[in-house]
Amino acid sequence: MSYSVYLKKNEEKRIVAGHSWVYANEVERIEGKDKNGSLASVYAHDGRFIGKGYINHASKILVRIFIRNDLEDGENLYLTRIKEADDYRKKLGYGNCYRMVFAEADNLPALIIDKYDDVLVMQCLSLGIDMRKEMIANCLIKLFNPSGIYERSDVAVRKKEGLEERKGVLFGEVPDYCEIEENGLKMLVDVKNGQKTGYFLDQKENRFAVRRYCNGAENVLDCFCNSGGFSLNAATVAKSVTACDISPLALKNVEDNAKLNGFENIHTLCGDVFEVLRTFRREKKAFDAVILDPPAFCKTADEVKDAYRGYKDINITAMKIVKSGGFLITCSCSHYMTLPLFEKMLIEAARESGRTVRSVEVKTQAPDHPSLLCAEETQYLKMFVLQVI
Repeated sequence: MSYSVYLKKNEEKRIVAGHSWVYANEVERIEGKDKNGSLASVYAHDGRFIGKGYINHASKILVRIFIRNDLEDGENLYLTRIKEADDYRKKLGYGNCYRMVFAEADNLPALIIDKYDDVLVMQCLSLGIDMRKEMIANCLIKLFNPSGIYERSDVAVRKKEGLEERKGVLFGEVPDYCEIEENGLKMLVDVKNGQKTGYFLDQKENRFAVRRYCNGAENVLDCFCNSGGFSLNAATVAKSVTACDISPLALKNVEDNAKLNGFENIHTLCGDVFEVLRTFRREKKAFDAVILDPPAFCKTADEVKDAYRGYKDINITAMKIVKSGGFLITCSCSHYMTLPLFEKMLIEAARESGRTVRSVEVKTQAPDHPSLLCAEETQYLKMFVLQVI
């Protein structure tokens, strides 16, 4: 007999509105018996059926609902959902590289699938999805016939599901680097060892947007540059770009990507961005544009205060080294650092920097990373374009 999960009174409102997650502390009782990771039915306190999802007793998120009717999970459901997700991206004009499936936003909680040319990279973030990854891989083969499928489930959040971190080839052949085309530029993506699934696809449109603000710039500083997405886009219109990162491997990737595109105006700098910015400030070095795209400074709500100070620190210093009339392009990829909180931090940073700063544009994650209005966790990326006047 499969599991039947009954919620406490009034705990169903968020879930009925479309949120997928059922937390263990919202549950009044569980009836039936099945194996962990199996499909469980969820009911409101009064017995109303809400939906079905995979159960995991080891996780604080007990059930992740993705079926709200009488469907059963299986190959046909995954074939349909994945094709619908891919059709949406293709309708928007995505082709060579994009996020094919974005978990809850595509009604497939805990499943990430990214496309890098003819290689697909899959990330399984829950027990239920992990148990079905071979079936999901078979669906991808049937739908897209990729040259290879690579698993990048080497993320700490899996520990909360009682799972080990894991990565490796699931199908076919996967090269160390996949060549993609983004915004008319060629990029080498390290799908096996690069951050996330190899590349930050969510910044695609934002990287193209910096061309407007770097146009004709004498010098641009790209901080936390990773593999150089922002650097290369800036280099199409700026005379000189300095790409800074603490990782020598990332900078090697920048150099390789610059060479691949024939750019000779990109220079790499290895160092801690906090220290590099302070050094430039002491040396009175100024830039026409500074780009800040740091990794998430907070991954839990408890880390927000420390993260706030970190974001404020780098933004104050960056504002001080932007030439008058120049631009600061600053980002946060943590959903805990909400847009209002990030804007509040920038207002304080502007005041403490002693510069007059105006907001020019606010952007978010690319359309292949849609967010659910009922699930704030799916809305995470903020990019502010500020002019220092």
